Amino acid sequence: MKKPSSFPWSHVIGFIGSIVLTLLAIGFAVRSPLSMVGTLTVLLVLAALQILIQLIFFMHINEKRGPAYHTIAISLGFVFTFAVIAGSIWVMTFSYF
Repeated sequence: MKKPSSFPWSHVIGFIGSIVLTLLAIGFAVRSPLSMVGTLTVLLVLAALQILIQLIFFMHINEKRGPAYHTIAISLGFVFTFAVIAGSIWVMTFSYF
């Protein structure tokens, strides 16, 4: 077990990483030198990295021991996220709004 630190450096590193990835995503969205497919690919990669940073630094998913319901809750969160994204794409594609 890790010794608790007096200052939460991992949270600061995660916060800075999140800010950097957000600024990179905004930069690519506003002034991308790439094609539309290239820009979307870069944004999806940045989004995946953002998810990893959130899970590792803030939700402590890398800790070995923990209650089983944490894994179930995170899995359910992914299912809900996928459902919202798929539903949004479906509505926008077929103009059911």
